Amino acid sequence: MDRRKFIQLASSASAALVLAKLATANAAEAKPANIETGANADEKQHLDAMNKYAELTGGDKLVIAMLIYPGMFLQDLVGPLTVFESLMNRDIHLVWKNLDVVGNENPAQTKLIPVRPTTTFKDCPKNLDVLFVPGGVPGTLTMMEDPEVLTFLAEQGKTAKYVTSVCTGSLILGAAGLLNGYKATSYWSSLPALAELGAIPTKSRVVVDRNRVTGGGVTAGIDFGLKLVALLRNENYAKAVQLYLEYNPEPPFNAGSPETAPAMVTQFLNDMFAGINEASIQTAKRAKKRLRG
Repeated sequence: MDRRKFIQLASSASAALVLAKLATANAAEAKPANIETGANADEKQHLDAMNKYAELTGGDKLVIAMLIYPGMFLQDLVGPLTVFESLMNRDIHLVWKNLDVVGNENPAQTKLIPVRPTTTFKDCPKNLDVLFVPGGVPGTLTMMEDPEVLTFLAEQGKTAKYVTSVCTGSLILGAAGLLNGYKATSYWSSLPALAELGAIPTKSRVVVDRNRVTGGGVTAGIDFGLKLVALLRNENYAKAVQLYLEYNPEPPFNAGSPETAPAMVTQFLNDMFAGINEASIQTAKRAKKRLRG
């Protein structure tokens, strides 16, 4: 099998069947996958192996809704989405007000990587397993004061099994009244704004408080996703997903947090984001006032 065909095969939904081998022993049984090939012998061998483990689903079907919006940070969405797509027996919805394409993290720029919603707020399933919100400035600040977005999140948050976010997405959850009294994290320089929204700011890569699961800035999305898979399925399943994605990071520098980055680097970002950080706090204060009625 050539590399291109292998990648196509591995990226298909069927590839997730392999991960089911490490799912819970008492997982619900499913009908064997009916995969038609017409492929060569090597491909058939891979597909036969997938069919062999199709009787294990890893649990009931998961329904995941991921908010998308203009001005979001793409990696905040793509990191968790990559992990969620590695699961079998799941439905993933990219949700927005309408089905119009939304752009990259800066809507004033050319939409280099457009994202098309799959579901509208109106048609989004109820009783979700996962309600997820990505971050991204300036989009986060706009969403924190968007009545339609906040109403959607508040209503879905009442029944979702897990209410979740990555990066400054936690500020949007907070503005919807979903983090009051919960420990939560965010992008490192946005933690003060969380306090204004009734959350308990917690500096950590991933924070779990009851059914609230929040991830830190940007690249924490993969860590967040794996932690959530462990909660939704089990730890071995999450480990299988981690290996499937070959998530074994070795950053070239130890500068991924203000505690380890050189003082000059941290100060540079603090200076650059000073206006945005202040705007986040002021927006959070307005949200707090609105939530108190």
